[in-house]
Amino acid sequence: MNSENTHKFDYQAMLDWAIACLQSAGASAEVARTTAYYLLEGDMLGYRTHGLVRLYDNMRWLRDGKSRTEGEVTVVSDRPAIACWDAGFLPGPYVMPKAIQVAIDKAKQCGTGTMLLRRSQHVASLAAYLSLATEQQLLISVMASSPGQRAVTAHGGKQAVFSPNPFAIGVPTSSQALIFDISLSMTAAGKVRQAKANGQRLPYAALVTADGEWSDDPHTFFAENASAIAPLGGAQLGYKGYGLTLFSEIWSMALSLHGRQAGADDGDANSVWIQVIDPAAIGDYAAFQAVTDELLQAALNSAAIDPPVRLPGQQSHAHKQRQLRHGVEFSDAILRVLQRCADDRQLPLPAER
Repeated sequence: MNSENTHKFDYQAMLDWAIACLQSAGASAEVARTTAYYLLEGDMLGYRTHGLVRLYDNMRWLRDGKSRTEGEVTVVSDRPAIACWDAGFLPGPYVMPKAIQVAIDKAKQCGTGTMLLRRSQHVASLAAYLSLATEQQLLISVMASSPGQRAVTAHGGKQAVFSPNPFAIGVPTSSQALIFDISLSMTAAGKVRQAKANGQRLPYAALVTADGEWSDDPHTFFAENASAIAPLGGAQLGYKGYGLTLFSEIWSMALSLHGRQAGADDGDANSVWIQVIDPAAIGDYAAFQAVTDELLQAALNSAAIDPPVRLPGQQSHAHKQRQLRHGVEFSDAILRVLQRCADDRQLPLPAER
């Protein structure tokens, strides 16, 4: 946790409370239940900048008509192995599991299934959805972008051009699934907001000011002449993150036929690319698993600078198991947001454990 105090709450009590908040803001029972579950799953896996700290925004979007309270997507195109949906600003955590399930169905039929989403309200933590595929022995990769948001520079630039786009993969293994969820920029915008809320500086200079200087001060990101986030890799290797950012925006925006010009007023809404692969469509699943386990074991057994070497997702799984046993953990800063939700809807927070 990044703040001095940690507040713990019963998982089911927090889930029920979040559902009640969303329903009070106008969401249907199904939309509220699904949205609350996947927001809280972000916290359970340790992605706290994309967990229940987003509850107030989701309530506000519902109340202000920026999120639909219920309804269905519009199918833009549909072929056996690929489809595109216009979500029409339905809540992202409600649309994402539905889209992933369609990608899973297509992968089981065709070996691979790809889904494109446009105009989905903010999807929160990508990691929260990966188990939908990995629990069925399927690989999944996801990327999201925000056509209405500009916060990331091109490599060598000092002007915000792109959104801070997340990329995630989930891989089934013989034990815990491999989970990998990162921003393709030097940091996520949520991390900058978190640092500012906690009165901290960023752990490294991830921002480029309007003067072209590097900064770790999150306040510059919110200034009138705002700084922008640099692509992953920084001053020397940012061309790598720059290329990956272009990859994410072309694959999510261009393929869904909804770019920055069309989506200029989309706010925090996302375009999303989802791909699911069924290893069994290629050959024996056991052979795939053996090679995967061999690779992961080689990493775990490698000589460590500061032991132990870990795999992506190990810490997330540990976070979830600990919080299921001892309570969901929230920092002071996140608790202030949750209290704001409680006050707004006149729904008291559950008692701390």
